[in-house]
Amino acid sequence: MTIKKSSPSFLIIHVTRIGDTIMGSAAIRAVARAFPESEITCMGHPKRFTILKLPFVNNLGAITKNRAPWLDRFSGRRFDYALVYGFDMALVKYALRLSKRVIAFRQHDETLNRQLYKMVEPPIIGSMPGVKQLLLLPEALDIKPDGFYLSYHVEEAERSWAINKLRTLFTEKSRPIVGLQIQSFPTKPYRDWPVDSFIELCKKILKSYDKTQFLLLGGPLDQDKIIPFKIVLGDKLHVLAGTLSLRESAAVMEQLDVYVGVDTGPTHIAGALNIPMVALYHCLHPSRCLQPLENSRVHVIDLPVLESECSSANNMSLISVDDVWRKVQSALNTPKIEEVSYTAGIQL
Repeated sequence: MTIKKSSPSFLIIHVTRIGDTIMGSAAIRAVARAFPESEITCMGHPKRFTILKLPFVNNLGAITKNRAPWLDRFSGRRFDYALVYGFDMALVKYALRLSKRVIAFRQHDETLNRQLYKMVEPPIIGSMPGVKQLLLLPEALDIKPDGFYLSYHVEEAERSWAINKLRTLFTEKSRPIVGLQIQSFPTKPYRDWPVDSFIELCKKILKSYDKTQFLLLGGPLDQDKIIPFKIVLGDKLHVLAGTLSLRESAAVMEQLDVYVGVDTGPTHIAGALNIPMVALYHCLHPSRCLQPLENSRVHVIDLPVLESECSSANNMSLISVDDVWRKVQSALNTPKIEEVSYTAGIQL
């Protein structure tokens, strides 16, 4: 199927968690590359849509399944194409109301499916990397991928803020800066590597790099997780968890010398920032599906359990501190690179 109009307008709706939102950046970039003169509007979860503040996205907005039935009833906004991710009927109906042609995965309602311009069969869970799964919707319009790597854009004002923020915490000579994401979200605690293991890793890092500064990142942490770090690391620990906005956190992460984290949203953002990183994956969510692709600065460790025998009862403590330390050493020897620059989807 070939799109005849040279600059059609696109609406892309992706209401999901942080990780899936950033994984969708490759699909958006593919559209922008194919139609550099097109206007692209992205809508996402109210707490996460700013992740998609990218040079090749023209407009951003928030949407929820509860707000969708009433949104833009009288705005006059219209689009040539809409790509809708997920299976919320209200979001698909919203897209059908505003767009001439809607592309989505097969929905649970056959009446709704018949109204789609292109209906894409969702792949079997775990059968392909998440990024490639999200690219199936633009591929239904014969839009080819523009790589499988993730995109995130830190603005200059954000970068300056992050640099100044870190200067208030320690001197510029205090390196390396190690970011730690020790907690996934509460509904999947089995993805967390033990706090004791993280602390042992920090001891090994300090033994080799005595000026290391450690940042605890992510959402709010209970004191029973923070205190053990404070006891061991003292003034080399800086607790930023729960104190920064999503974009502030990303700007700080860009300044890291290495990021070490469990499988959760900020780990996906780290993969989009082109910073050296070590990511730890549970066998229920293996790296072959979730790790950032086309990024040589990503070092992954999977829980050493066969997927066929895996369950949430398998503990991440099976990943040894020594294995993670070896990956951290490799990551610290991996040079950082500048972010890729884009204007309307065209690489400079």
